[in-house]
Amino acid sequence: MEADKDRSAAKRGTLEWITAVVMFLLGVLVMVDSVRVGIRWAEDGPQAGYFPFYIGLLLCLSSLWNLAKNFLGKTVAQKSFVGRGALKLILAMLVPTIVYVVLIGWIGFYLSSILYIGFFMIWLGKYSWTRSAAVSGAVIVCTYLMFEIWFRVPLPKGPVENLLGLA
Repeated sequence: MEADKDRSAAKRGTLEWITAVVMFLLGVLVMVDSVRVGIRWAEDGPQAGYFPFYIGLLLCLSSLWNLAKNFLGKTVAQKSFVGRGALKLILAMLVPTIVYVVLIGWIGFYLSSILYIGFFMIWLGKYSWTRSAAVSGAVIVCTYLMFEIWFRVPLPKGPVENLLGLA
């Protein structure tokens, strides 16, 4: 059982290759969109895509450099990047956070945050439902007062805020 936790979930070289390809594609996207808005030097200075184009070009070149290093250096590629036990811990935080971000778009920031804080308090912190509800509610009330009232920065609202007249 313990040996299974130590087994490699991903090799370093594989993840470096994936990262380099994704960053290369991101660089290409930046360059293409920069060409769309203009990359030349106009009479009044650089066009809107001038600097982003070169940033995208540097991103593509550095990604190609990383790909070349990955293909030439096989010793690093075989090293484990993360073990299965550590990957489970990472995913235990990552998956609920992704769900939280998606929920903000559907039900708004405040209700999503109450659910997110409460979930982690109950699941990882092993706190009671009542304590989790009290703390997550208090945090959201403080957040509402700070951002919406004092700083006047509106946060994404959902159907609950609309029903309460807070939107």
